[in-house]
Amino acid sequence: MKILAPDLRASRMLFWILLALGGSACTLSTVHSGEQPASNRLIHEKSPYLLQHAHNPVDWYPWGEEAFQKARRENKPIFLSVGYSTCHWCHVMERESFSNAEIAKILNRHFVSIKVDREERPDVDQVYMAFVQATTGSGGWPMSVFLTPELKPFFGGTYFPPEGSLGRAGFRQILQRLAEQWEENRDQIVASSARVTDALRNLGDSRSKALGERRTQFLKRAFQSYRGAFDSVHGGFGEAPKFPRPSSLQFLLRYWKQEGDDGALEMVVKTLEGMAAGGVRDHLGGGFHRYSTDKQWFLPHFEKMLYDQAQLAVAYLDAHRITSKPEFAAVAREILDYLLEHMAHPQGGFYSAEDADSLPGAHAEERKEGAFYVWSAQQIDEIVGEDAVLLSRYYGVQREGNVGRDPFGEFRGLNVLFRALSLEAAAESLQRDPAAAEKRLESARQKLLEIRDRRPRPLKDDKILTAWNGLAISAFARAYQVLGDEDYLAPALETARFLRAELYDADRKRLLRRYRLGSAEIDAFAEDYVYLVQGLLDLYESSLEAEWLLWAIELTETANRLFLDRERGGFFNTDGSDASILLRLKEDFDGALPTATSVGALNLLRLGQMANREDWRELGEQCFESFHERLTRAPQALPFLLSALAFSRGKPLQILIAGERSSPETRAILEEVHRRYLPQKIVVLADRGAAQRKLSSSLEVLDDLRRIDGKSTAYVCQDYVCRLPTNDPKRLAKLLEEIDSSSRF
Repeated sequence: MKILAPDLRASRMLFWILLALGGSACTLSTVHSGEQPASNRLIHEKSPYLLQHAHNPVDWYPWGEEAFQKARRENKPIFLSVGYSTCHWCHVMERESFSNAEIAKILNRHFVSIKVDREERPDVDQVYMAFVQATTGSGGWPMSVFLTPELKPFFGGTYFPPEGSLGRAGFRQILQRLAEQWEENRDQIVASSARVTDALRNLGDSRSKALGERRTQFLKRAFQSYRGAFDSVHGGFGEAPKFPRPSSLQFLLRYWKQEGDDGALEMVVKTLEGMAAGGVRDHLGGGFHRYSTDKQWFLPHFEKMLYDQAQLAVAYLDAHRITSKPEFAAVAREILDYLLEHMAHPQGGFYSAEDADSLPGAHAEERKEGAFYVWSAQQIDEIVGEDAVLLSRYYGVQREGNVGRDPFGEFRGLNVLFRALSLEAAAESLQRDPAAAEKRLESARQKLLEIRDRRPRPLKDDKILTAWNGLAISAFARAYQVLGDEDYLAPALETARFLRAELYDADRKRLLRRYRLGSAEIDAFAEDYVYLVQGLLDLYESSLEAEWLLWAIELTETANRLFLDRERGGFFNTDGSDASILLRLKEDFDGALPTATSVGALNLLRLGQMANREDWRELGEQCFESFHERLTRAPQALPFLLSALAFSRGKPLQILIAGERSSPETRAILEEVHRRYLPQKIVVLADRGAAQRKLSSSLEVLDDLRRIDGKSTAYVCQDYVCRLPTNDPKRLAKLLEEIDSSSRF
């Protein structure tokens, strides 16, 4: 843990003092309620999250110069509220505080209020989240931060209830107290905010160092950390709440492959099985909810995010490729089919999320968390009929409801579906044949799903984000590799075409961040480039269509120019052109999403192999050096970066194919390659086409590849030594098996 600078410690102390203040300390004049305006400035925005606040009585501004000028002109502090459209507690604060006319009048009188969608503007979110985490010890959304007119933070937190209780101030009291302090101690607040901003800037100032032999130590220490935190009963790591964190699972699979430690694979398998059985999985409609509030994976937070679906699909696909467990393939299909049915834009691309909250009935007025997904035992009896007992035993349905810990009483008498018994145990308890019971269960599930589809569906955040769609491209492309289903390759191709058509400015060679309602806006951030490049590389290795490799190379060149820290290594989140963003940060935690540096490092290493670009390989290596301090203190904080590190220290495996892209012989070669878990591999097609012409200047060997007997031929090279070429898929399979066996330990 980093030691806080004195000014950060002082700001943390201010936070706790303000929270402890009661309403009696306020000396501001009484606020009277009034009629709410029909709409505010947010009505003109495209963000679904901002539009959710467009009818608040708060005089909201979007992030931009109009708000900044007003704050400077009137010398008022800024109240910055950051969240996203499917955030449950964001909805609560909107309902409790931002729809409250009296609280709105305090905000409108004493502050300039700015609303930001963190998914559209991660640059804004990252700066002020760093402040909140440094000064309060934690963070989350909604995020509430108070800034000087120069955009420097001086007080912040997350969700605040409207009124205080148990000696702690509520949002109303905090606003009143801060307004009073601004009037009485403005100079001190401004001076302190400047020092706090400098302290935050210094926290991120890390000098790169050569890692040397410590690379292997980082991998081992991270593995040991995961092993120490592993829940051997339920899977996953640590106590509640439990998040999927697919980056950790991907690292552990790579570690198993390179080090031969079966414990790494066992942790992944147990975790994926636990999640698949738990209520965190949507057993009727497919896909996974955001996280589990308990350690059993039972009671989820019910929102569904595109990035979770994409990354978890890849985890289940890789686990299926290794173990051949049919359940893992089935879960991956469920995830992808859910995206295709409910999250796909008609012209290509995928929407961002579905809300946790929904109306419990057509005539209900207030949304409740999980209402769309939960059932009473009586409902199941009425819908399923004679198979209700079987379904109830299998999915743990109880007459009184199965949610034992329910502090807010949201699920009283209701059931979350989870796999309480195996199919065999459920069938045996009713003296039924398992095969027959499975058919009855499927019929019962379909009946429930048909009724559920008539319920009011959770709100959908229908913006299309470049970064998250890059992850989706990877998921669908790799599903085609593993499952061989053309129906999964098509969406990957359609999404790539959509992004190139709608979210790419070819004249500037720049990506845009967000598309909604026919309009693309906001210059993209580092994560948009690197996630999309990763998706395009996976798509190229699936389709062998040269255009995707060429676009990946072009986007990498742009990303390197805009975001790469060439002095210390790694990728900044922003390009530094927006003066309103106080800090240019490099994230150092692979959480729900991996950092731009982590993904960018692996991209550079993969492309370095595919294009024989030594300079890109060196830039990828510098990414590790940039985070040497973080890797030394807590290597498990960066599991995706560790995956890239594992790639860098493993033996390169190049599979070069001479042949026509669409020929049956080429597809047969690809099938043999893709059905194995070979994380060190790269695939390049030599067909005398555009990609080869682009790559031949650096990868001259492509011009020397020849087909044997006129058939597509595979050249397999490991650690820059090539085996004899073959056009026989069986011979290729034996060759890959030999390489696979020799390189595992």
